[in-house]
Amino acid sequence: MEANNYPILIKGGRVYDHKANTDQPTVADVLVSGDRIAEIGPNLDLKPNPNTQIIDATNKLVMPGFVNAHYHSHDVLLKGCFETIPLEHWLLNALPPSYPMRSNAEVRARTLLGAIECLRSGMTTIQDMLTISAFNPEHVETVLSAYSEIGIRCVLSLQIADIPGIERVPFWKEIVPERFHQDLGASAEPTKGNPLVWIKEQFLHHRNQYPKIKWALSPTSPEFCSPELLKGLLTLSEEYDIPIITHIYESRAMALAGRLYMEEHDGSQVNYLKSLGLLGPKVGLAHSVWMRDDEIELLAETGTNVILNPVGNLKTRSGVPPIRSYIDAGVPTAIGCDNCSCGDAQNMFHAMKAFAGLAAVTNPEPGPPTAADTIFYATCGGARVLGLENDIGALKPGMKADISIINPSTPQYVPLNSVARQTVFAESGESVETVIVDGQTVLNDRTATKINERDLYQEVNSLMPKLKSDMEQVLERNSKMHRELLEAWRQTWNTDIGLNRYVGNRDI
Repeated sequence: MEANNYPILIKGGRVYDHKANTDQPTVADVLVSGDRIAEIGPNLDLKPNPNTQIIDATNKLVMPGFVNAHYHSHDVLLKGCFETIPLEHWLLNALPPSYPMRSNAEVRARTLLGAIECLRSGMTTIQDMLTISAFNPEHVETVLSAYSEIGIRCVLSLQIADIPGIERVPFWKEIVPERFHQDLGASAEPTKGNPLVWIKEQFLHHRNQYPKIKWALSPTSPEFCSPELLKGLLTLSEEYDIPIITHIYESRAMALAGRLYMEEHDGSQVNYLKSLGLLGPKVGLAHSVWMRDDEIELLAETGTNVILNPVGNLKTRSGVPPIRSYIDAGVPTAIGCDNCSCGDAQNMFHAMKAFAGLAAVTNPEPGPPTAADTIFYATCGGARVLGLENDIGALKPGMKADISIINPSTPQYVPLNSVARQTVFAESGESVETVIVDGQTVLNDRTATKINERDLYQEVNSLMPKLKSDMEQVLERNSKMHRELLEAWRQTWNTDIGLNRYVGNRDI
């Protein structure tokens, strides 16, 4: 168990309140006692306590910690390795099913490195949808230990499927030569053993091991999961009151898979989930780019969450989600940063700016989301989908002390006309100075307090030759079927699915 936290008094900052003035937040003090906010108000008096940490936040912004509601730590070390390639090509180049099993040292290093980047972007909570090769329990323990070590809050899920990628990615099986079929996988692939049994074992073994780590369940996406697997996960979710997070409609090919393989559900993956009881407030649908209007209405009716990842979707040529349609329909919305090798940065400021800007592209009529709305989705929206809305996402007495302090003495914030708008449209993350999670200061002066960053960077560099060698072999293998993969992708685009989420005219 972690040691008891000493009190923290944050003095004289502009304390951001979603329901108050988001342009010029009120100056106040924030008293943290244990892992929660005890009081917020002007000129708070604190009984003498030699262990109290005083943080002078004069002229600074005190913000609720951001919630990265969709993230994968398994490819952190591959940032910057790929150009803007189609999603199905990228996943073959970057994701665990294409690679040999990694070492425990690499798993630990990538987990810590990704967490540091999240903290520096003011994130206090992440949802790590993790693919573990061959159900390796040592890797699960390594990841949990790393997150506990660095101090970030995490909702961990282990991504599983029981239908291989070759069976459900349109045109792969027909166009790619059979000798390559064993190498054509999705985000997670079936492996030896029952995935449902393994997930339950890992959850029950680790669920109360670390105070800041909770659990979710993650079928990779509906087309790769049988009804039996999804029903089993729903039973587990209901029994232990934990959320379910899955991908859906990230690319046009995924939407076409619904049309091809779910005809009895009107070609709709959402209807497929509905038939199994897998819609509702405890379900989060990551990406949700190629969603039909009738499906959006169904999500709104059932209170099902969408988790939008605009930066990664752009880089993987996946299209632009109907952001305004979700907002107008009242669909609960959260924001994520997705993979490091497709979005390349765990940066909530990048994601918020893209989210707000792309909403205007999808619907030019003036309207939401405002900058303040966007911050709400990046905090409270993420908290809701993870089942943590009563604990995180806002700065209120009784809530968890998950706080980021921004120093606005940078050009982005001078002059300070609107905290909300300049945070969303101008800030890059460099102004994040201090991050507190669960009442503990885990980032101070932009440096992690719980680990030695320099040692970690040296370790990462020592691990990269092996990873790069493995990546070169993966790329070489995939290059031998590049022409066929490209033709399959083009066939997807030449098949009518009844809607378009791509910007501009298409000429393939």
